[in-house]
Amino acid sequence: MKEIRFVDVGEGITEGHLQKWLVHDGDLVKEDQPLFQIETDKAVVNMPSPINGKVKIFAGEGTIVHVGDLIASVGTDEELKGAKSALAPPMVQQTQAKAAPQQPATAQRAKEIIATPAVRKLARELGVDLNTVVGTGPGGKILENDIRGTGHEALITAKPVPKYSESLEQKHAEEVERIPMSMVRKTIAKNMEASWTIPRAVHMDRIDATALWGIVQKEKPKAEKEFGIKLTFLPYIIKAVIASLKDKDNERFNASYDHEKFEMIVKRYYNIGLAAETADGLKVIVVKEADKKSILQIAKEIRELSDKLRNNTITIDEMKDSTFTITNIGSLGGGYLSVPMINYPEVAILGVHMIRDEPMVKNGQIVIGKQLPFSISFDHRVVDGAEAVHFGNDLIKYLEDPDFLEMLG
Repeated sequence: MKEIRFVDVGEGITEGHLQKWLVHDGDLVKEDQPLFQIETDKAVVNMPSPINGKVKIFAGEGTIVHVGDLIASVGTDEELKGAKSALAPPMVQQTQAKAAPQQPATAQRAKEIIATPAVRKLARELGVDLNTVVGTGPGGKILENDIRGTGHEALITAKPVPKYSESLEQKHAEEVERIPMSMVRKTIAKNMEASWTIPRAVHMDRIDATALWGIVQKEKPKAEKEFGIKLTFLPYIIKAVIASLKDKDNERFNASYDHEKFEMIVKRYYNIGLAAETADGLKVIVVKEADKKSILQIAKEIRELSDKLRNNTITIDEMKDSTFTITNIGSLGGGYLSVPMINYPEVAILGVHMIRDEPMVKNGQIVIGKQLPFSISFDHRVVDGAEAVHFGNDLIKYLEDPDFLEMLG
């Protein structure tokens, strides 16, 4: 008999939402057959059966399960007899624990405090009770910005936050609907709050995309016919980004920032994250070691990862460890400049927009040409505006160079 428990998948994930059972209690299942869908704060994934056998279900749809909770068992009729009581699933233990007398709220909260000695020292200096602070770091870790936002410095100038008006909601009771946020949506909200703590600036420019447009149009039929791959501009943009990041002057764009140790963590590998819109919110798929892959390999991997997102078969590993992120706003019809949110804890994000026919100066004359607007949001603690311009100029150089593009193809 095999137990199916909610396992620790890393990334600070401690719970999941059991969305849907794909089999019934007592069904005979085969090894690798999907049993149920579970939503974590990263993705909705199908959980397969580890062996052939009969399934015994312990958790119903809509249940919130925690790491270690027993969800189901698969085995023979004999093995499954009395399995629930014999295995004493953690879910039952947790339910019993909730009924036990609880400790004072302050004592419970104190046990959950995650903060470095430097942050604790700052809290003491500002007279901030850490029990009252909500951490915005990974796993609820309390960061320096969280302390400063609640300390005496902030209280002097802080304006009162308007309280949500429940009376107004009651007045329009029949016209108001409260919609609980999904786990993915909650995570997006937390990530956006973390991203907003980054002191950011934005550099914007345009690329003459004539050469890029030409080579994609030339290579697209061949890629479709010979390899069954739908070729787009994105793999070329990824390759140009990596070539720019490898320049010694641009390496800090492929990094993260440790604000507690005042260190820049420069990455010598190139995992390119791609922001993707899904039915339940924005997610990031990651092309690992993209510098070692060809244009066609990258195009194929983007398609496969996108399909997995739509089919809810993507793994958490395929959505983590990005070092630099690109958001393709042009694929949604966005033709002009925007200010993308940085994918915390990265240092920068590139937003690329729709290629349009627009007036441009070429050889001293105004002509109509292919223009690709882009914007780079960057962490101003790590890089300066002049460096962002340099990075943008390198990106322009590569994407306007026919020889570079032909070499990639």
